[in-house]
Amino acid sequence: MTNSDGCTRAIYKVTWIGSVVNLLLLAFKFLAGILAGSAAMIADAVHSLSDFITDVVVILFVRLSNKPQDKDHDYGHGKYETLATAIIGIALLAVGAGICWDGLLSIKAVCDGEMLEAPGWLAFVAAIVSIVSKEILFRYTVVVGRKTNSAAVVANAWHHRSDALSSIGTAVGIGGAIMLGPSWRILDPLAAVVVSFFIMKVSVTLLKPCIDDLTERSLPDDVEMQIEKIANETPGVSELHNLRTRRIGNHYAIEMHVRMDGHLTLNEAHAKASQIEQRLRNSFGQQTHIGIHVEPVKNADGKYEN
Repeated sequence: MTNSDGCTRAIYKVTWIGSVVNLLLLAFKFLAGILAGSAAMIADAVHSLSDFITDVVVILFVRLSNKPQDKDHDYGHGKYETLATAIIGIALLAVGAGICWDGLLSIKAVCDGEMLEAPGWLAFVAAIVSIVSKEILFRYTVVVGRKTNSAAVVANAWHHRSDALSSIGTAVGIGGAIMLGPSWRILDPLAAVVVSFFIMKVSVTLLKPCIDDLTERSLPDDVEMQIEKIANETPGVSELHNLRTRRIGNHYAIEMHVRMDGHLTLNEAHAKASQIEQRLRNSFGQQTHIGIHVEPVKNADGKYEN
């Protein structure tokens, strides 16, 4: 089994586990919200539903992103993972904005003299179960996402964390409403508004790399310095220039011009370029796209040596 196959299996495994947990949680939350008469818990259940939907998105798009290049996709299908991450980020932004809006409406209702209904203890228990399970799921998923270098899995991990944060706000609001009396029931919508800002902040953090990828932003400076070091340390390479880099999903694309002794045979120059390619793939993954243009060395006058 190749390393790529192992990463794909790890991604599928963590995502399937997450989807099962999310399915069980959203069913429990909806039931608890209805039986306990808690609008906050029903809203939290909707958040879990968004988690379940994004799990499905990751499963579908990661499968697409790992397809090899074909006639219609010369650079492979890596951008599908970028698209999946963007969808998750947009979903998070929408959920955060929705929670914020609902919370503000409830706060306005209290300020207008309306009395919020007290929730039942089952809703509080559901919130605690959600916090614990989603935090465990976040830690497991983010480790797998970083190990497999999958932006979509890392994004999904933060979606789990956002659900845990949302449930903390829900637990505080429900607990305060139950234990502190009618005057404190406004804690529920207040906590929801605070948590919604954390959710929206995470969504922006996830969307920024997607925008960078879609606008062909270069790789970080430290990565480009490592690329230059690898190329320049290859015997026979005198100068690297016109380096161009970008991401294609969770893979790198690297293009460069290198200068070599103009008296080398074509076979010799090809062998040295292949050596650079292999060293780069050993460092950044076997699916790294590499394009190398070979030029003869120039003399002091800026002309190619004869």
